[in-house]
Amino acid sequence: MSQHTDSYLQIRNNPKFISLVAKRNRYSFIMTGLMMFVYYGYILLIAFDKEWLATKVSPGATMSIGIPMGLGVILFTIIITVVYVRRANTEFDTEAAQVLKEAQK
Repeated sequence: MSQHTDSYLQIRNNPKFISLVAKRNRYSFIMTGLMMFVYYGYILLIAFDKEWLATKVSPGATMSIGIPMGLGVILFTIIITVVYVRRANTEFDTEAAQVLKEAQK
C-alpha cells in the first residue's frame, strides 16, 4: 500500500476521528433541526394562521405580529450560523488537527 492509503486508513480508524465525525454530525443535525423548526414553523403560520400574524402589535399600530416574527427568523438564522461557525472553527478544527498530527507520526 502507498503512504497515502496508509495515512487515510490510519485517520479513518482513529477513535478520535470517529468521535469527531459522530459529534460533528450530531451537532449538525441538531442545528439543522432547530433551523427547520423555526423556518417551517413560520411558513406554517403564514399558511394556516394568517389572521393571527396580521394582528397588530398594539392598538393603533400599523405593524402586525408577522413583521417582528419574520425579522426574528432572519436574526435566528444569523445567530445559529455564527454559533455553528464558531464551534466548527474552534473545537472541530482543533480536534481535526490533532487527528492529522497523529496520522503524520
